[in-house]
Amino acid sequence: MIQIPVALYAGPLGDTHLPALRERKPVAFSPVVQRIPLLQVHGNVTYDGYYQSNSDTPYLEKDIYQHTLTTNLDITVKNQYPVHLAFSTSKGNSMLFRNLTGINLRYSNRDFKQLLLDKARSWDVGKLKQLREVDSLKARMDVDWAKIERLKGWFTAPRQKQRMVEAREHDYNLRYQDSLAFDGLGLKKPTFTRPFMKLPDKKEIVSAGRDSAVALLREEFAQKQKELDSLQKLYTGLEKLYNKKRAALGSKKASLLEAIKNSKNDEEMLTSLASMNLPDSILPPGYKLLLSMKSLGIGRTMVDYSELTAKNISITGVQAEFNPSWYVAFATGAVDYRFRDYVLNANRPKQYLNIIRLGAGQKEGNNVIVSFYTGKKQVYNYNTNTNAQAPDNKIMGISVEGRWQINRNNYLVGEVAKSSLPYYARAASHQSLGGSMTQMGQRSNEAFSVSGFSYVPRTATRFTGMYKLMGPDFQSFSLYSSGSQQVAWLVKAEQPLFRKQLTITGSVKRNAFNNIFDSTGYSSKTIFKSIQATFRRRNWPVLSLGYYPSSQLMKLAEDKFMENMFYTLVGTASHNYACKGISMNTMLSATRFYNRQTDSSFVYFNSSNLQFTQTLFLKSLTLSGGATLSANLDYALYGADGNAQYRINSWLEVGAGIVYNYQTVYANKQIGYSGNTRLNVPKVGEFVLMADKGFVPGVNKQLVPNKTGRLTYTKIF
Repeated sequence: MIQIPVALYAGPLGDTHLPALRERKPVAFSPVVQRIPLLQVHGNVTYDGYYQSNSDTPYLEKDIYQHTLTTNLDITVKNQYPVHLAFSTSKGNSMLFRNLTGINLRYSNRDFKQLLLDKARSWDVGKLKQLREVDSLKARMDVDWAKIERLKGWFTAPRQKQRMVEAREHDYNLRYQDSLAFDGLGLKKPTFTRPFMKLPDKKEIVSAGRDSAVALLREEFAQKQKELDSLQKLYTGLEKLYNKKRAALGSKKASLLEAIKNSKNDEEMLTSLASMNLPDSILPPGYKLLLSMKSLGIGRTMVDYSELTAKNISITGVQAEFNPSWYVAFATGAVDYRFRDYVLNANRPKQYLNIIRLGAGQKEGNNVIVSFYTGKKQVYNYNTNTNAQAPDNKIMGISVEGRWQINRNNYLVGEVAKSSLPYYARAASHQSLGGSMTQMGQRSNEAFSVSGFSYVPRTATRFTGMYKLMGPDFQSFSLYSSGSQQVAWLVKAEQPLFRKQLTITGSVKRNAFNNIFDSTGYSSKTIFKSIQATFRRRNWPVLSLGYYPSSQLMKLAEDKFMENMFYTLVGTASHNYACKGISMNTMLSATRFYNRQTDSSFVYFNSSNLQFTQTLFLKSLTLSGGATLSANLDYALYGADGNAQYRINSWLEVGAGIVYNYQTVYANKQIGYSGNTRLNVPKVGEFVLMADKGFVPGVNKQLVPNKTGRLTYTKIF
């Protein structure tokens, strides 16, 4: 044995304490302040230049070009307040499309909810240093754990075993220190010396109340063990408290996600969020106001309020909608165009809209809303005017709308409205604008509507229904006046079957078809029926079959238009699969038009059409080819095409194609072609150039060549 001196032994018992270590005390947390930029902007800029040699509609136009510049910016202010800025301008030489320029700055609480949801999903409890209570507990636990580890190390250190051995030897020496130096055989007794330890003598042991150095050492061990047990008990309590608070934070995160995603309305969400005591990093100042603000739009914005007041109206002005526990909305601006007739470039008088809505309740729940609207709206049945002077197109109206949320899956919406009379009716009865609206005995300027929705969870069935009745003199920004009573109704059902693999949707409706140039007294009584079925199953082809009405707009004269309605039967089958390691797609489509030649001037009247397309994905090369057949009572049209798209690298892609047409009876053979290229320039953007020689319907039932070209530039940032 080799004795290793421990020069740091000290104490009456030769204690082997190591030098006192500095305890790591909790340090007050100083969060690293990251600079948050005032504005974070992401979005895109797109330019589109389009050329077409012939139009493919009943409108006859040649050499059409269109230039469109758009930008959409998602702006986040201080990483907490989202707004959306959109700008678009379009200019061309077509008589069908007006040159339009618009800008819109919009806020939607839908965007704000999405921002909260993204923050909630990335909310890591271990990084929330703002929660000092959890941090303080963790720091105390770290200090206590260090003490426990040091005490455990004290017990298991080799020096403690050495101390016990030396204490036993010391007791042996003390026990025989007064005896003879020689035993009975005359041999000298062994003695033990400890040159490197200071052990207590007999007097020191007696004064300590013990009978040996070993007993004193065991008492020291017992004290250390007691201290260790106390620290471990304290640490266990802190650990339980820490885990409890950490679990509470985890449940708070889950509750936050639940509140944002599944709250029935904004009021319920506000109540849940207010009770969570969340940090400002999640809920910014003013979040209650932002959640209560449904939307706010400045510039070109859309007004979509109710069936009998203003629905799907684009204005250039201001629109806002608030709904905390009460409801208020307003909109004012110049009417730009309606979504139904935006392609018509007729000279129209200026129109404007003012509307205000007040009510109680949540828009998605039970509510009652009163609306008042006024403005100027063109009355299209102008042939009722026998005066030479310009008509007074001002209108005014009031409506009361109510929504009854029966339960989570069923609700009803009802609305009644009364408007001012048209200018010709006011002139005939010598009434003012407001007076004609408040005339209680007049019923021709009234309207009402009712709609409902129902969902059956057991069968996952959805029902939608609507009924509207509008008097002949009723006026609003939601419909055109035709001088006749209008009735519209709709019944629609959607049913998934076979574990939602098959979805069937069907509807029956009577549409109040209001053409903007229809003569007075026009009233549509046509019943439209549609049904569609879609089958989706993993690793199976996607099958779809639909029967529904279609329409085509025709120009009859400079200011006279007609829309023809006919039914279309469409069936498609599409399948994505792999064969010998090659990804493929096969699609088969069949279409049947149920119309007459008198309904439309396009070539495919009352025809049956088949289309087959096969696509192969070969890493950087994509090959596709197909065949088409269109047959009617007069002739058959056959077509075949092929296309190749090659991705040279990440920034360059080229493609080309060819098409062949053969028309029977006329023995008309035609060959077309197409080409495209995509160039992605780093830090500049993506350029796409396309050129195509195809064919469109012409006179005498024959296809005529049509050349198109398109240049598109896109920058995403």
